[in-house]
Amino acid sequence: MAKPLHDTPMLDQLESGPWPSFVTGLKRLAKDKDMVVDLLGQLETSYETRKGYWKGGTVGVIGYGGGVIPRFTELRGEDNKPLFPACAEFHTIRIIPPPGMHYDTNTLRKFCDIWEEHGAGLIALHGQTGDIMMQGCTTEKVQVAFDEFNEMGFDMGGAGPAVRTGMSCVGAARCEMSCFDEARTMRMLVNNVLDDMHRPALPYKFKYKVSGCANDCVNSIQRSDFAVLGTWRDDMKVNQDEVKAYVGEKGRKYVVDNVITRCPTQALSLNDDDTLDVDNKNCVRCMHCLNVMNKALSPGDDKGITILCGGKRTLKIGDLMGTVIVPFMKLESDDDFEALEELATEVIDFFAENALEHERTGEMIERIGLANFLEGVGLEVDPNMIQNPRMNSYVRMDGWEEEVEKWNERKAAG
Repeated sequence: MAKPLHDTPMLDQLESGPWPSFVTGLKRLAKDKDMVVDLLGQLETSYETRKGYWKGGTVGVIGYGGGVIPRFTELRGEDNKPLFPACAEFHTIRIIPPPGMHYDTNTLRKFCDIWEEHGAGLIALHGQTGDIMMQGCTTEKVQVAFDEFNEMGFDMGGAGPAVRTGMSCVGAARCEMSCFDEARTMRMLVNNVLDDMHRPALPYKFKYKVSGCANDCVNSIQRSDFAVLGTWRDDMKVNQDEVKAYVGEKGRKYVVDNVITRCPTQALSLNDDDTLDVDNKNCVRCMHCLNVMNKALSPGDDKGITILCGGKRTLKIGDLMGTVIVPFMKLESDDDFEALEELATEVIDFFAENALEHERTGEMIERIGLANFLEGVGLEVDPNMIQNPRMNSYVRMDGWEEEVEKWNERKAAG
């Protein structure tokens, strides 16, 4: 039994709403953990003063330069002793999840048992980092806990100016929208850069994310420096019998209002006999119609990937979406995977050599220009490399015909 809880009137209010509260979970842990009792006390103080009281430091495990997020309390009394001593150290260990985040119950129980013994018992799966976040550990227990996770077959995730933990969707294991082997792709990309993940030496963080289709369930376009996105380049497959069944069940008005008119490029039309026509040339793979009518519509057969670079949240400049650098490539044979691995290596090497300190890939591309970046990683300029549609209707056409001719020659040769 842990020590008594501190008075936390402001945190208590968070339990009064209609939704489950993290405070309830922390209080449940606090029944057996002094660390969580004092964590609630420090959090209540932060709510009262509107200030954070954690500072960083240097905590790690043998052979690794990152992967542990150090937290030391700054809340101290006049005698310089921590006001909440049980959580004076509250470090987080980042663990790489399996591709697609597949676990069996035995693995999850082992995670819980290890962290119950050595940490606060607080585990977060998985957040935008992709990591298994083991939250709340003292410095002396970090190495012991990691050794036990490592014996299970799990490795330390990335932190600091390094390659961060990769993230992939559940993919072909459970999703009919999958367009390539996401698990193999994620494992290959991560294994190729483990040294850069465990020994931070980059200008700033670098993230890989892999999504099996344009639904982008792991938010790769917005939150990763190197995004691999599943797509197809032939016609969407349409099962007209299932279309008719769907219209019969939902009604024509529902289908028109919720499918046809919501196509961003007006590429869909419903015929009088309740069949569906698709203008595939204008389809932009927004995935809305496939998600709504998932029995009737499915991706085409000529599947592959699109690669984007430069997605990020606000840092030196505002949020950026990834820029297409490879509009389409097949990802089926060993040679295809090797080509992807080589390109990923070129991108991260170029980033390491040319980015400024504390600068993400997208900010580097903004600073040096997309043409210079493409030249640096060995890619030819392609009209389908799009960051966003141009907003100015006036465009200079100097040398236009010559460039079109060059591009057509490259297309014919490839």
